[in-house]
Amino acid sequence: MIQVGKVIGAGLATISLAGAGVGIGVVFGSLLIAISRNPGQLKTYMTYAILGFALVEAIGLFGLMMAFLILFGV
Repeated sequence: MIQVGKVIGAGLATISLAGAGVGIGVVFGSLLIAISRNPGQLKTYMTYAILGFALVEAIGLFGLMMAFLILFGV
């Protein structure tokens, strides 16, 4: 019964990966819109986009880490 709970919990923890995928799409989609409106600010926009990408990806990796901890932790 404990194993079933672990598998269900790990599956629920991986939902954050879908959210991270959507978030990355939003970040780079917004980057394209911003560059098309003001191409002169490419360097500034790219810096913010990379920062946003890193933060969103970190959330997804934390969710994946939690799933592995649930499955293989003590």
